[in-house]
Amino acid sequence: MEKTLEFPALLRLIDERSVAFRAVAAAAPSLEEQVPTCPGWTLLDLVQHLGGVHRKWAATVAAGPADAPPAETTSEHASAAPREREALLAWSAESTEQLLSALRESGPDRGCWTWWGGSQSPQTSGAVARHQVQEVAVHTYDAQTALGSPQPLPDEAALDGVDEFLSTCCAGPYTWPYEPCAVDYHATEGRAWRLSLSADGVRATTMPAAAADEDPDGADACLRGTASELVLALYDRIPVDSLKVDGDRRHFDLLIAWDPDA
Repeated sequence: MEKTLEFPALLRLIDERSVAFRAVAAAAPSLEEQVPTCPGWTLLDLVQHLGGVHRKWAATVAAGPADAPPAETTSEHASAAPREREALLAWSAESTEQLLSALRESGPDRGCWTWWGGSQSPQTSGAVARHQVQEVAVHTYDAQTALGSPQPLPDEAALDGVDEFLSTCCAGPYTWPYEPCAVDYHATEGRAWRLSLSADGVRATTMPAAAADEDPDGADACLRGTASELVLALYDRIPVDSLKVDGDRRHFDLLIAWDPDA
């Protein structure tokens, strides 16, 4: 089984992607540019949102084990952000540093509240760091779409991102309300994952890509693409049909519409 990224690598990726995110905002002709992958949002909205997310999770990690998140919400943090570009970018950089400082102080194994309490992902600051890599990586892609120049997610972040999404957002003691099925995700970089769904729960597993290819009857459908394409499809940034789909694609439609907490 493939290991997840080490904690220092997660912190480095949060920092690197945050810098790349702000570089896009700094280069934009205007912060009023529309973000096609976030309908109704401008770049200003996106920068304020991500900064609010960083501040919220900084406070959550710093609070340690808890039954509820801190009272101040992401939207409250975002509403306090400046609107002028230079001040906003400085506020954004400060937001990222608050998150990184809280994560460094906590370390990877300390418990904290998370919204994914029932999932395969642990409720730890390390899991928060792992999810925040994906938050900033995908939102950097969003910002790039506003300028008409979207770039693939970095391989390191994307390969971890498929597993992170399936473990955090899908897998857990949830009731799959449709017929039991298994769907595979194959990255061209040589990694593969299987999501097994039934009324008894949902489970994500990592498989060697070669073994997955040798077991074509093990899954009802398979999505193939680069790791970046898989992550972007999972986050509904690009359509499933833009990747190679084997088997019954209806399963992916059901997954996109499914709410595990419903």
